Amino acid sequence: MISVHFSNRPVTDFASAAAANNELFKKYFHAMLKRGVYLPPSAFESWFLNNALTKEDLDKTIRATKESLQELS
Repeated sequence: MISVHFSNRPVTDFASAAAANNELFKKYFHAMLKRGVYLPPSAFESWFLNNALTKEDLDKTIRATKESLQELS
């Protein structure tokens, strides 16, 4: 499991997750969705990685993340 938070401080618990830039997460979520990658819609949910994902799936997610972060900056 992983989670993505937009913060300039380590996120180690609910309080630090709640203090992160969750509005930016929403924009990131929609940018990823536009690229065909459906993430958990809340910054407080985890991504589950498993062996059903192919290397191509992971590569697509990485490319979409790069493009999404460039769009948001």
